[in-house]
Amino acid sequence: MSLVTHPDSWSEITLGEINQYHSKNVQPKDFPEESFELWSVPIFPTGKPETLVGTEIGSSKQAVEPRDVLICKINPRINRVWEVGQKSNYRQIASSEWIVVRQPLMEPRYLLRFFQSDQFRAKLCADVTGVGGSLTRAQPKKVATFPVVVPPLAEQKVIANKLDTLLAQVENTKARLERIPQILKRFRQSVLAAAVSGRLTEDWRVPHDLEEGSWSAIPLKSIAEVLDPNPSHRYPKPESGGIPILSTQQFDGYSGWTTDKAKHVSRDFFDERKGRCGFYEDDIIFARKGRLGLARFAPKGFDYVYSHTVFIVRPYKNVNPAFLLWSLRPDSVVDYLLMAMNSNTGVPTLGKGVFEKMEVNVPSPEEQTEIVRRVDQLFAHADRIEQQVNNALARVNNLTQSILAKAFRGELTEQWRKDNPELISGENSAEALLERIKAERAAAVKPKRRKTKA
Repeated sequence: MSLVTHPDSWSEITLGEINQYHSKNVQPKDFPEESFELWSVPIFPTGKPETLVGTEIGSSKQAVEPRDVLICKINPRINRVWEVGQKSNYRQIASSEWIVVRQPLMEPRYLLRFFQSDQFRAKLCADVTGVGGSLTRAQPKKVATFPVVVPPLAEQKVIANKLDTLLAQVENTKARLERIPQILKRFRQSVLAAAVSGRLTEDWRVPHDLEEGSWSAIPLKSIAEVLDPNPSHRYPKPESGGIPILSTQQFDGYSGWTTDKAKHVSRDFFDERKGRCGFYEDDIIFARKGRLGLARFAPKGFDYVYSHTVFIVRPYKNVNPAFLLWSLRPDSVVDYLLMAMNSNTGVPTLGKGVFEKMEVNVPSPEEQTEIVRRVDQLFAHADRIEQQVNNALARVNNLTQSILAKAFRGELTEQWRKDNPELISGENSAEALLERIKAERAAAVKPKRRKTKA
């Protein structure tokens, strides 16, 4: 049944042949004052069920018990598998979007990890109904035919314990790596704050006979032209395959651009816009609507027009464009503009007049050049770290499935089997376990469905 090799002491059986769960519907609305422990799909990311009274639960649910394993059948590309926890003070119920697996003779943590593995999920995702995304559903009858690899019970528990330890370490490592981008964001902001306040080049000014007071606070309109690329906010009918319109939605990462999902206009519209405001490499683009700031240089290498959600800031010759870019990047700039706008609207929109009056601290041209050099150097270092973190995260994300694959090939417990032959043979063997499971299923009486009263 399986294409994956495993130890000879293990067996295989279909999921339907081991599942002893018989569906039992519960109508919470019939018990309006009763509290239920609900295992729902939306609450899954929190890692624990929610407690709701019957009036808060709108539809029929299925009764579940501790040690039941739940496999989500909606959009199975998302790896959602759960084990029902210990008995609480409330009736335990689950939504109908779960396939419930109950097998008291097997270790539920082993089953949970097996259902999380690519070995199982590849089949789960390959055989679905629906058109795509959240509309896809795994089919319980077909899932019941999927093979399950069954080691002896003692080995199941050893595998589950090892996986709990190893995967906890993986999650801990992942959590630490995921915190680093926020640390780097704070680092970049501290660099910019030091740059625009003069602290970054304090040591540089001393040998160059420049005092701390050599900086001047100058309104933005005195050092740069601020252009609204589309004051009318009107665009011609979108044209497929034309010139992309770049808005704040096309801001990509910390300083890049993307044309994904951009609307397009005709070449004639581009030519008209180019003649009115032009497009230059040293232009700084500043988000003026919704999320303010996020200053970046104009993109290079392709034709484009800008939407009304941005301003073009075109530096005059007496200011270093890169220095002005870094001067517009600190969070303090956005804080100042929001306060100056005094806007109570849900979507703040920066006016040109307010922006032009904002003062920028400007040092000598020589110090501007030195500030740009130092900021670029520090940011390049941060970028290298961020790339290393992204690479490490990609490896860690693959590590979970790599560990699970090893577990279900028997590699994690190879030495344990050599040391404990008596726990994988005879009455402790996988074959004996499956015989007991089949015997219990045969002896079990399937509950009859109660007829509903008219």
